[in-house]
Amino acid sequence: MKILILGAGGIGGYFGARLLQIGADVTFLLRDKRQALIKAEGLRIETPHGNFTVQPATVTAASVTPVYDLIILAPKSYDLDDALASLENAVGKAVILPFLNGIEHLAVLDRKFGRAKVMGGVAHIAATITESGAVRQLNDIHSLTVGSRDPAHADLARDFIALCKQAPFASVHAEDIEQALWDKWVFLAALAGMTTLCRGSVGEILATPYGESLLRQMYDECCAVARLSGYPTGAAATERALGMLIAPGSPFTASMLRDLQAGQHTEHQHILGAMAERGLALGLPMDLVRLAHTHLAVQAGRG
Repeated sequence: MKILILGAGGIGGYFGARLLQIGADVTFLLRDKRQALIKAEGLRIETPHGNFTVQPATVTAASVTPVYDLIILAPKSYDLDDALASLENAVGKAVILPFLNGIEHLAVLDRKFGRAKVMGGVAHIAATITESGAVRQLNDIHSLTVGSRDPAHADLARDFIALCKQAPFASVHAEDIEQALWDKWVFLAALAGMTTLCRGSVGEILATPYGESLLRQMYDECCAVARLSGYPTGAAATERALGMLIAPGSPFTASMLRDLQAGQHTEHQHILGAMAERGLALGLPMDLVRLAHTHLAVQAGRG
């Protein structure tokens, strides 16, 4: 299986490097500056259990050719259009495997490539790019969940997970990948909404008089949207989510808070804005989600 990964950021860089460790055929599609750095120093990965470096094959948008079976797409949601432009010469027979937050990207990709060429994927990892250009894994969570959305790529989805099973990270084949996407979106919207609104960690929020009730209210608002959209959050997903959202003393935050504090763009529209819009269209008030989105929109408007 020939795999092209667009970008070498927290998701693409980390999981791509892990696949290279087991000898997978992985190439990275990079911008010129990132390509030059990785050619000179390798793709450096920092983890809680040790660091390693791989020397991947790389191409740019100008040099890429359509020779791949699978293209992994993991930009920030606000960079999706630019990412798709860089793939113009790359797709060919390839199936697209996106690891983006929310679900709005699926409709965009389906319109452009057709549903038969668009898998579903969920990545769980806290990672960032350091000032030196290394990919730093921030905690022990590192998993991919992948599933088919059309019979045309069902075998490829299973083959990819079989490959991932050989690598040192968790991987799961999902029979209902769109439910998995909704489960993550519901959790992430609640986490990002509350940690950015309060500018604090889960533990700091829970240490206040109303923190737990507000975290639960935010999560319930998002669960209601999922339920009325036909993707009710199951008991197991709820238990996992609340286990992280109401863990006393937890230092856990959303990456959106780190982006906000660093003065970077955030995915507030794609995670919170889209959730609020869907909820309002379904007749739900979405009070906390709208408040969190408004707070982030104000910050974005300040440039």
